[in-house]
Amino acid sequence: MIVIYQRVNRAEVRVGEEITSAIGRGALLLVGIKRDDDSEVLRWMAKKVAGLRVHDDQDGKLNLSLEEIGGEVLAVSQFTLLGDCRRGKRPSFTRAAPPDIAEPLFIRFVELLKEEGIPVQIGAFGEHMQVELVNDGPVTLMLEYP
Repeated sequence: MIVIYQRVNRAEVRVGEEITSAIGRGALLLVGIKRDDDSEVLRWMAKKVAGLRVHDDQDGKLNLSLEEIGGEVLAVSQFTLLGDCRRGKRPSFTRAAPPDIAEPLFIRFVELLKEEGIPVQIGAFGEHMQVELVNDGPVTLMLEYP
C-alpha cells in the first residue's frame, strides 16, 4: 500500500461537471492498493495517517495530527501510484491490486480511518476524476507499509 498524504486547506473531486466530494482543512490521500495488501496493512496505514503530526501548532511547528486540528480526509483510490516505470516507456501495473480486490480494501481503509475519528470523503472508485486541491505548506509525504 502506498499513500500520498497532501496537507490541504481544501480539496474536491469532480466527475464530469459534478462535485462528488469535498473537504476543508485536512489531507488529500492518494491511495494505491497492492496485490498482497491485507487487513494488517490497512490498519497500520489508517493509524499512521490519523496520528501523523504534520499540521502546524501555534508556533508553526509540524506537531499536530488530523484529529488534533479537527481535520478531514479526502481519500482517492489511485492504482497508478504502483506503476513501475523502470523499463520501457509504458508503466507496468502488475503490483497493483485488480479492481475487484482493491475496491473492498480501499473501502475498509476508509472505515478504519473513520474508526480513528477522522471524517472521510472519498473519490469515485474507477471513474475518471478531476481532483483539485490547495496544498498547504506545501506538505506532501509518501507513506508506504514497511
